[in-house]
Amino acid sequence: MHRDIGDQAGQRPLVLGLGCERGTPYGEVIRLAENALRLAGLDRRDLTGIASLDTRAAEPAMLAAATHFSVPFLVFNAGALEAQTSRLKNPSEIVFALTGCHGVAEAAALAAAGKSGSLIVAKIKSAHATAAIACGEFVESNPNVAAGRWHSDSASSHLESGRLVSALSGAAS
Repeated sequence: MHRDIGDQAGQRPLVLGLGCERGTPYGEVIRLAENALRLAGLDRRDLTGIASLDTRAAEPAMLAAATHFSVPFLVFNAGALEAQTSRLKNPSEIVFALTGCHGVAEAAALAAAGKSGSLIVAKIKSAHATAAIACGEFVESNPNVAAGRWHSDSASSHLESGRLVSALSGAAS
């Protein structure tokens, strides 16, 4: 079963953008994500997807967050995130030097939310991670996104034909 961010019963997509250092504990990422939802006055059931930089496609903390919230995990290449720079509230030269884009959490949330998307929670930080939330419309035809798919093996994750196979239990791909 393929499910894109905009598939939930006519609901406007609410996308959590995440960034993290390699090896960040999954509990830190999940706590930060829950804090972002609280700041927006949202419930975890309002979330329709998680997005990040493609270099974090197999990062355990990111996959744990997608599993925790039972949503697709989408990844974008640095070019697609850099294209969001003019829309960022907190662009960073340091992040650009490390990743090739001026922001990860805000840019990923906006990229997944589409051209009409807007930030409802600007970047917040923990010791090793960042989070932001955008609301908008998912653009399925965007060639720079690897769309998340349900996968029956809750412990697995890998890239397959340009699509991220996300670690979500309870449904078959």
